[in-house]
Amino acid sequence: MATNDSAGGDILRLILSILLPPVGVAMQVGFSAQFWINVILTLLGYVPGIIHAVWIILRR
Repeated sequence: MATNDSAGGDILRLILSILLPPVGVAMQVGFSAQFWINVILTLLGYVPGIIHAVWIILRR
């Protein structure tokens, strides 16, 4: 068993980001400004919310 399971955590966050973008962002950065930006983007259009969430998760 690997001691570092961040890849597995990233996969889970990516799946959640596709289904519910703000949840994936909240898991990555908490309830920071990025979370609220993602909520607004998701409300304006589902795809921009997904793109932003994936970018936040892969950027770290």
